[in-house]
Amino acid sequence: MNMLKSFENRDGWIWMNGKIIPWKDANSHIISQGLHYASAVFEGERAYNGKIFKSEEHTKRFFKSAEIIGMEIPFTHDQINKAKYELIDKMNYKNCYVRPLAWRGGNQMGLSTGESNINVAIAVWDDWATYFKIEDQKAGLRLITSPWKRPAPDTAPYEAKASGPYIICTLSKEFAEKKGYHDALMLDYRGYVAEGTGANIFFIKDKNIHTPIPDCFLNGITRQTVIEMATSQGFQITEKHLMPDEIGNYDEAFLTGTAAEITPIKSIDDFKYNTGDNTTTFKFMNDFSDMVKNAS
Repeated sequence: MNMLKSFENRDGWIWMNGKIIPWKDANSHIISQGLHYASAVFEGERAYNGKIFKSEEHTKRFFKSAEIIGMEIPFTHDQINKAKYELIDKMNYKNCYVRPLAWRGGNQMGLSTGESNINVAIAVWDDWATYFKIEDQKAGLRLITSPWKRPAPDTAPYEAKASGPYIICTLSKEFAEKKGYHDALMLDYRGYVAEGTGANIFFIKDKNIHTPIPDCFLNGITRQTVIEMATSQGFQITEKHLMPDEIGNYDEAFLTGTAAEITPIKSIDDFKYNTGDNTTTFKFMNDFSDMVKNAS
């Protein structure tokens, strides 16, 4: 039996086009460029103890993503920042996930966008306490290499958190789960290691940490935060192109993202990594948890 709580039929509130309205009334018409042509951008953010971690950085990326795909968000940065907190307060949350979304509506249909209207909404929910199950986080995730690849930078707007390219991630995640894995490792168009389906990836050997160069996938805000944190602790961070057969040379591996936070990897295909309380990854998890809570 499927016990998942539907996101379509919930109580609560959503901020939409400048107003807070009942959750169940936050609808968009079936004829919408955002739905038909994936003409949308979004953000993923987390609030800890009532404060959104790096809220301004997320809002800047939200507007930058819209600019990259040719959308002009009809609100200011301050209005979006204020709306996020108004909604969190209205929902009476302290710890929650925050999802701003902007999409082209139904004023115009087809691929032309000159007459499109732009809708903006923000939703928050509290049942993504962890993106992966807690028991899976503790044991470490099992990944399998996806047959789908991150496209070249001149074929998809990789610097935008845009809806369209995420179909590749959805296909990769589905591929992994159907084979009994938690997630998929995605390679890029050249065959280099890129990322997970919705999170960046790091590899550890002693005091050296290697992570792929974000030249065809999103340079995540959590990724940047972890690089700063690890560097301050004396780790040597190297961004480099990694071939799949190189990832067996490392002792530990982990994923980073707003939803995933820091999540250890137990294996990728036949390569296995150290997990548990005595690992550097486990220490990073605790350090990151302290950081976001103290920042709040």
